[in-house]
Amino acid sequence: MQTTLETLSPTRVKLTVEVPFEEMADSLDAAYKTIAEQVTIPGFRKGKVPSRIIDQRVGRGAVLQEAINDVVPGAYEKAVAEHEVKIAGRPEIEVTEIDDGNRVAFTAEVDVRPEFDLPDYTGIAVEVDDADVTDDMIDEQLTSLRARFATLTPVDRAAEDGDLLLIDLTGTDPDGNAVEDLSAQAMSVELGEDGLLPGFDEAVRGATAGETRTFEFTPTAGEYEGQPMTVSITVSAVRERTLPEADDDFAILASEFDTIDELRDDLRVRVDRTRRMEQALQARSKVHEALLAMVDIPVPQGLVDEQVEEHFADGHGDEAHRDEFVSTVRDQVKSQFILDAIAEAEQIAVGESELSSWVIQQAPRYGMSPDALLSALIQGNQLPLAIADIRRGKAVAQVATKATVTDASGNVIDLEALDAELRELEAAADEAE
Repeated sequence: MQTTLETLSPTRVKLTVEVPFEEMADSLDAAYKTIAEQVTIPGFRKGKVPSRIIDQRVGRGAVLQEAINDVVPGAYEKAVAEHEVKIAGRPEIEVTEIDDGNRVAFTAEVDVRPEFDLPDYTGIAVEVDDADVTDDMIDEQLTSLRARFATLTPVDRAAEDGDLLLIDLTGTDPDGNAVEDLSAQAMSVELGEDGLLPGFDEAVRGATAGETRTFEFTPTAGEYEGQPMTVSITVSAVRERTLPEADDDFAILASEFDTIDELRDDLRVRVDRTRRMEQALQARSKVHEALLAMVDIPVPQGLVDEQVEEHFADGHGDEAHRDEFVSTVRDQVKSQFILDAIAEAEQIAVGESELSSWVIQQAPRYGMSPDALLSALIQGNQLPLAIADIRRGKAVAQVATKATVTDASGNVIDLEALDAELRELEAAADEAE
């Protein structure tokens, strides 16, 4: 097999491949066998039709096409490996010559990762928020825990923020047709959270049981984007939440502790761990941003266009949203290129346990069990993408450990030591549970 590589641009190359017929023998044999099992020719059993009869009745061209379809993917992969092409998209393949008995030639144009020099990414300086824990934070956590044990009492008064309302919801489009996504019965909603629909709280605040309120809601995305919907809310009940007292009895009820002070101390430990985890995540995010700002590389336009067209295939979004998304995609692709290069330079690998942890963490996002997600990734040939994602995360983490990280108070943070400490605390917490 002969191959040549032509650079079309910093982000696109063209491979020209010639495959001699002697290297296609197995594929030709397989092509005859496949066609023999598909055709019915009088006097011959299926699968037992001689090659010369297939050439006469079906045509040599059909055999060659079947064989070429089998040969080209493998030949393309070999050419990519031979020239060490760092592909970044799907190839556009064109068969340019079929010289029966001699050779088959094809070209493959594909987007690639551009060549660039990595900057010195040791010692990147970033500042993160302080990870202090205040009494207000503990009070907030305690209030949230008390809310889980609250009692609900129907009240005969106007609805106020913090009340739980039992409602029926209906919505219609500008033509008066019912909208399924805006229909619900006996839904429980907390007033003041503003989590149901924009304008809901304002419309329903002050309503009493049995009252119906109506307001307009205009979706900003999806099938009804930009169309004003009429939403009607019927309040079936207004229920007041009563929280238990924050005392020793509550501590015994809600935890393994005997006193409220012990419970507050445990909440402080948990909040402290969360705050420092957030600090470590913020440090990695800022290091990543600094890294992107240090490197200026071209991004394959075809790769960007493909993702943009896929995202806007349903027709949603205006030009401003489109421009914003294009910018985001460019940054994502640029990030992938840089982090892949760092992973190669640092010889970062992904272990089986790391892949398992990633699958366990991601499974809830897709509403699947870890085993089901892993099977779906394998069947969809998406496992290499998952491994690449993990590897890039490790690359960011490695660069961050070499960065100079300080908090807003000027304290130096050792991310490597912090990660180790947090892992120990999480392990201890898991054992305690």
